[in-house]
Amino acid sequence: MTERFDVVIVGGAAVGASVAWYLARDPLFRGSVLVLEKDPSYARAATALSASSIRRQFSCPINVRLSGYGIALLREAPAVLGVDAGLHEGGYLFLATEAGREALRRNHAVQIAEGADIAWLEPAALAETFPWLNIDGLSAGTWGRTGEGWFDGFGVMQAMRRASRAAGVAWRTAEVTRILVSDARARGVALADGSEIDAGTVVVTAGTGAAPLLETAGLALPVRPRKRTVFHVLCPDALPRFPLLIDPIGVWVRPEGKGFICGVSPPEERDPDAAPDDFEPNMGEFEETVWPTLAARVPAFERLRLERAWAGHYDMNLFDQNAFAGAAPDVPNLLFACGFSGHGLQQAPAIGRGLAELAAHGRYLTLDLSPLSPARLAENRPLIERNVV
Repeated sequence: MTERFDVVIVGGAAVGASVAWYLARDPLFRGSVLVLEKDPSYARAATALSASSIRRQFSCPINVRLSGYGIALLREAPAVLGVDAGLHEGGYLFLATEAGREALRRNHAVQIAEGADIAWLEPAALAETFPWLNIDGLSAGTWGRTGEGWFDGFGVMQAMRRASRAAGVAWRTAEVTRILVSDARARGVALADGSEIDAGTVVVTAGTGAAPLLETAGLALPVRPRKRTVFHVLCPDALPRFPLLIDPIGVWVRPEGKGFICGVSPPEERDPDAAPDDFEPNMGEFEETVWPTLAARVPAFERLRLERAWAGHYDMNLFDQNAFAGAAPDVPNLLFACGFSGHGLQQAPAIGRGLAELAAHGRYLTLDLSPLSPARLAENRPLIERNVV
């Protein structure tokens, strides 16, 4: 006999665990929930391999709001999740040359309008606030004084997983190969072992695996896996009040333990699709781009020592660099979130709550995710996010 659940969630990393947790917490929802995750070790999940950071410095108001919700949850994690989220509100520091000054100014205005605590810093203020910074060539910077930083994303995900399981959500190790659709309704999922599971609602939160899976339901999305390498380095010098720094060319760095982690967002012409099993770090990026840029911007980094490196995948939305989140346009009980383009972990609490409300009540109650609706693709309404790290 085929099993049936009211909600089947495909993918149990940060976003899927968040959906499950919010469904379990909803006092008006009494349905059954199953989470299917093909790799419970999460060895290749973006949740485990990312830089695990959160910011409000976006160009789109919806993204500023979503991360605002996320930072509030992380601050409350000991009370609501029973864990310390390891939140360090060191802020993001976006730097701009004269060519990028006006774009930085426009983005800053959006952030301030959404209530974010982001300071505008002229070169003199940059030098005073961050004395280790070389300000040559810089025209301005924006720094998140509060509400931005880094955290234990994997620990938060595991806490949501444990709490949802304790509340009755079923978790199972299984690989979903197909979304079953008939008469404009998702009726369930097919598994790699040949079995099927019926569902009242299917929620796909499978990271870079989401777009290929959604193709089986007739949905073609411009979402592709792009490899990102993270380098862990040590520096012998003390660098006080160090934020997550983003150089104008896209190199980033932030503190991690006794050292730092760093990487780069390559330009589109040097950012090919990644093979699903390609997790080999791109060591050439460090020598060719990352280290020279960091040493020029922070002279103390001339003495960096590379300790190790790892690689993960962004699910990059080539349409507008923003997530698709909500119901499939022609299959209303097929919900999904993918294409986060690098900011999925920090948006997982907000997206999880929104999708949980949509699954349980058919509409958004507290967080309106409609700007991220997948319908914008068919309607050719890109919502372009310009601050992609």
